[in-house]
Amino acid sequence: MTSIEFDHLTKRFGAVTALDDFSVRIAGGRITAFLGANGSGKTTSMRTLLGLTDPHSGTATLDGQPYQRLRHPTRVVGAVLDQGFHPHRNARAHARIVAAQAGVPLARADDVLELVGLTDAARRRVGGFSLGMRQRLALACALVGDPSILVLDEPFNGLDPDGIRTMRAFLRGFADRGGTVFLSSHLLAEVAHSADDAVIIHRGRLVQAGPVADLAKGPSTVVVTSLDAGPLAVALTRLGGGVQRTGADQLTVTGLDPEAIGRTAVAVGAAITGMSRPSDDLESVFQNLIHPQAPSTDASPSTQKVTS
Repeated sequence: MTSIEFDHLTKRFGAVTALDDFSVRIAGGRITAFLGANGSGKTTSMRTLLGLTDPHSGTATLDGQPYQRLRHPTRVVGAVLDQGFHPHRNARAHARIVAAQAGVPLARADDVLELVGLTDAARRRVGGFSLGMRQRLALACALVGDPSILVLDEPFNGLDPDGIRTMRAFLRGFADRGGTVFLSSHLLAEVAHSADDAVIIHRGRLVQAGPVADLAKGPSTVVVTSLDAGPLAVALTRLGGGVQRTGADQLTVTGLDPEAIGRTAVAVGAAITGMSRPSDDLESVFQNLIHPQAPSTDASPSTQKVTS
């Protein structure tokens, strides 16, 4: 199965470091979501992978080779980064041009339009297409060379619910047949349904990578409100919990369940006025990873222990 690898990739634009020693391996036969805020380095990573941007150091490879050394790149990787379609040219003409450039039979254009559900619109001018239809045409063009890797920037953008389901099913089938899908997305709820793995990047550096299911689980977290937050924090830390003082009367506790926290509060005579679990969906995990909540500056050292 074909894989993607970024190895100590660094890229600067003047004084701005877009990628900072970024390393990660994308496994074949899986759908991997690339997550990060705007300006985090996602697009620069993808452009470097496709030979559109030169790094200052490090490498980005497709099945062990940089894009520039691939003999038949369209047969290895299909990409959707920018939708530069001529508005007065029809969808079939666009796909045929891409097929000619890739050195494959022109009939392949009709095959890929059918794959993405655009056969009925093949002779319509692209200028009249919706954003979702343009997305599907871009995917069709990426598939012309029958690649083993797909690199997609926001493939769900502009799709209606039926389009999202169709795209999800297509990408799942592609991966299940051994293909590698590497996609960026801001639709974290959709990523949770569609992706096998997630790579999270922030300010050009890798934050975390792994199966989506494992990221979404995370450590057990409980937010506790208590009028006796100081003594309770000390007791919970001694019990083995990770404790952050996140307010004058608020603690964020990891590694202990509510029952253990309640028993400890009773034992030390601490009054608890509130206890809740934050959402553990992927969006919350993402926000917690790139914007970790810092301990309160007025908390004493004994109540600032953080476990990872």
